[in-house]
Amino acid sequence: MNDEYTEECNIFKALSHPMRLKIVMGIYENECNVSEIQDKLGIPQSTISQHLNVLKNSKIIIGRREGTKVCYKVINATVTDIINLINKKTK
Repeated sequence: MNDEYTEECNIFKALSHPMRLKIVMGIYENECNVSEIQDKLGIPQSTISQHLNVLKNSKIIIGRREGTKVCYKVINATVTDIINLINKKTK
């Protein structure tokens, strides 16, 4: 089996859910925490946490603690390129 595109496949798999893509697009534009994501998307905190876990496990985002909150940031260069392509298309 060829593992050449394993990382890319995992990225596409993680981003294939519309809500995860919205979360990543939002975090890319403005680092934020679960409460801020919940305010913007109007979905339950537990659902957001599940999506964030998928994104963290795929090495797309990372969280850093700020007091009692965790602020999330996009860290994957491939995902950054994908977001930029999507943003170009929608402008």
